[in-house]
Amino acid sequence: MATDRDLIPAAGGLWHWAGKAAGMLVYLFLILPVLVIFLSAFSPGAYPQFPPESLSLHWFQAFFENQAWLKALQISAWLLLVVTPLTTLLGTTAAYALARLQFRGRDVLQAFVLSPLIIPQVVLGIALLYVLTGMGLAGSLTGLAIGHILVALPYAVRTVSVSLASMDRRLEAASMNLGATPAYTFRHVTLPLIKPGIVAGAVFAAVTSFGEVSVSLFLTAPGTVTMPVRIFTYIDQTFDPVVNAISAIFIILAVLALVLIERTIGLTKAM
Repeated sequence: MATDRDLIPAAGGLWHWAGKAAGMLVYLFLILPVLVIFLSAFSPGAYPQFPPESLSLHWFQAFFENQAWLKALQISAWLLLVVTPLTTLLGTTAAYALARLQFRGRDVLQAFVLSPLIIPQVVLGIALLYVLTGMGLAGSLTGLAIGHILVALPYAVRTVSVSLASMDRRLEAASMNLGATPAYTFRHVTLPLIKPGIVAGAVFAAVTSFGEVSVSLFLTAPGTVTMPVRIFTYIDQTFDPVVNAISAIFIILAVLALVLIERTIGLTKAM
């Protein structure tokens, strides 16, 4: 006659396999949309097919031959190169000030810096439209850069703040006790220790800027349409696989970026 003790291994094995099955379902749920988009990008016909009857690079060629798409890609790339370093610099400076300095209104300032995470982006876009119109910057690349920095800044501040909170401050004290100046200590002790947070903030800033739609819809003009905005407006009128081809290119670039981060500092440190 089986006892309760004899049933424990069987029950444990059942829960083990149930957990594995649930995990596989979650991974399948996450990867299936990406797989559908990627494979349908190679559809030879005028409409996306999954799975495609045959493989074709026609829509990739159509993307690179279309000047409107290339112009949107150029604008998004320019914003990426401008917004990422500026946001990383501002976010690192703000995070260091909020973590190390004590001053009146510190909590209010921190809430203000992180407020774009709470405020609906539609509301933020309307507010920026009014402000930048008054400044004469609405529809310009400078106005777009300001909007993207404002949206991406909280991510940089949060990631660097986590690194600052987890580092051992006794290392900074030891450096200064040995005669190092605060500037030398910050450059040679603090910065290397919070480097994973800075890199993660730069990654989040780049991804946020390159994929920003809501705020950009209010700030773009006919000559400053970003890639996400053009995709958004394009699929409202046309549904051919060129958008899938663009998505496939972005997926490949994202995978290469993840591999680069893993090879340099490791994903677990950066994310």
